[in-house]
Amino acid sequence: MKKTFIKILGCYFLFSFCFISSCDKNKLDLLPHGPTEESFFTKEADFTKAVLGVYAKMSDFFWYNGGSPAIQAFLLPGDDITTNDNNEPFEIFGNLQPSNGSLSSLWASHYQLIDRANTLLDKINNVAQGVYVTPNLQNYHKGEALFLRGYAFYNLWNLYGTAPVVTYRPTQTSQFTPPSSSGTELLDQAIKDFTDAAGLLPASWDDANRGRVTQNSANGMLGKALVFRASATKNNADYTAAIAAFGKIAGAQLIQKFDDNFAYDTENNAEALFEFQASQAFGFDNVWLSNDFDNAVGAMSIFWGFYDNNFALFGRSRFYGTAKLLNSFDANDPRLPFTIDSSDLTVTKYVTRDKKSQSGVGSINNYRILRYADVLLLWAEAVLQSGGSTAEAIGYINQVRTRARNMTGGGTEPADYSTTETDKATILQWIIKERLLELAGEGQRWFDLRRWQLEGVVSLDNAYFSSNIPTFMNFQVPKHLNFPIPTSETDVNPNVKQNAGY
Repeated sequence: MKKTFIKILGCYFLFSFCFISSCDKNKLDLLPHGPTEESFFTKEADFTKAVLGVYAKMSDFFWYNGGSPAIQAFLLPGDDITTNDNNEPFEIFGNLQPSNGSLSSLWASHYQLIDRANTLLDKINNVAQGVYVTPNLQNYHKGEALFLRGYAFYNLWNLYGTAPVVTYRPTQTSQFTPPSSSGTELLDQAIKDFTDAAGLLPASWDDANRGRVTQNSANGMLGKALVFRASATKNNADYTAAIAAFGKIAGAQLIQKFDDNFAYDTENNAEALFEFQASQAFGFDNVWLSNDFDNAVGAMSIFWGFYDNNFALFGRSRFYGTAKLLNSFDANDPRLPFTIDSSDLTVTKYVTRDKKSQSGVGSINNYRILRYADVLLLWAEAVLQSGGSTAEAIGYINQVRTRARNMTGGGTEPADYSTTETDKATILQWIIKERLLELAGEGQRWFDLRRWQLEGVVSLDNAYFSSNIPTFMNFQVPKHLNFPIPTSETDVNPNVKQNAGY
């Protein structure tokens, strides 16, 4: 698949929301200069290109050289990653305002992805009859579009709390100003999309399509979204449903070495459930990175580039592990040196192996969005919170700790937790800590802290985040549990309401 196809498709999606109301069509040159909507979706290959166009929009989230706003938004609000910038809004919260350009870009990218998915779903449902010739491929494409749309809604709930739930292609003027969601409506739609996707996606893809989402991807994200909704609503039925979803994951397992999850030569392994395909493809032609007219392909060698020995966001400040993260590890936990350097707190996760001392070394690694270790810890939480066997819940935690301990011969730390422990509060604290240790620097921590605050499991305040919290940090509950809605949205959509406190 050549980049040109995706760029053409980017043009098509770019204008999918546009309409002209005041032109005299008789005075216009109506001869098309490229593919039109009517001429494009006429072959099975066109639908494949369209699917890849939806995936490609994710480059907006993970493109390091493009200054991706998701990098700050996913990493800095938590208690695992910090920065040497005393004025970084996503870390200190107090100066995070609706006018922030990164917030606006992040919002827009999610809705552009949603629009691409909605357009593809509309075409599959309305014009695909008789076009597909490969058995089941139409269902696979529909499942991919639903999954990626669900992922966008899942992120929007975790970042903003409320946002319009758009599951259609606008055909009327009134549909261009959809209202804000309420409660868990964003998660509700994500759960529906993941559920539907799980019934449509294949169990696996061939090597040429490695990295595209599967049944395991959908069931993993479905279970995760259900646990998150249960945290917000305290509905035990969601924990039970999450357990069922996790139980449908087939063939996934923890790989032997923890650090193989962050190396470019062990991508898409048995632990991987969902990865953004950022590495250099054969011939430097990676359709995941071809998004509209942004030359993301040229940035592949440092795609996750702030995970290098400089550890800086492109053109901005350096990122480090927190003192709290360092102090949370057992001294001999083999994961520690593959997470942060204990001498200077630089992050070592995702760093090209044996290259840390070299200047300017970047990472061509895939970004791991969902790993089986993440699932096991969520599974433990779901079992515990639903009133299930405490021994079973502890067993899932111990699977993660055992893998860590056995990375090195004769390792003794981290030791297994006793399966005879029955105190629910104690076991929950084990899960909270293990998710910090296992998933640090992977963009998971803030989403966890936010939902646990909503559940009442933790109490977030300035002192919670670190033992060396800067005096200028200003975290307020409940205000900062949600990012502000961008001014660029509230200015044009009167039905979108600003979050409380902004």
